[in-house]
Amino acid sequence: QVQLVESGGGLVQAGGSLRLSCAASGSFFSINTMGWYRQAPGMQRELVATITRGGSTNYADSVKGRFTISRDNAKNTVDLQMNSLKPEDTAVYYCNAAVVLYRGGMDSWGKGTLVTVSS
Repeated sequence: QVQLVESGGGLVQAGGSLRLSCAASGSFFSINTMGWYRQAPGMQRELVATITRGGSTNYADSVKGRFTISRDNAKNTVDLQMNSLKPEDTAVYYCNAAVVLYRGGMDSWGKGTLVTVSS
């Protein structure tokens, strides 16, 4: 069983910064791509940023230049540094990991952490 636990959400004023962290635990061989997704009220879940095991990154256009994703393969963690936050960044942020099990693989999700940006 694989668990992803997010932390770092909260309330921040527009223009401020937050750093989200996600740690994977459990029994698995390795983790391929890790990422952050978000879901605002009444909206579908959308991609924010992903990072491969080798460090290649991909960002949604709406966060390019403001957010930075990073990971520590040894610790099985992924972080999201969010700067210049806007009210439209308000959402529940979910960590995602493509986990390689000893037999097969799975797409694992955290329970989410709420980010609220006030204007």
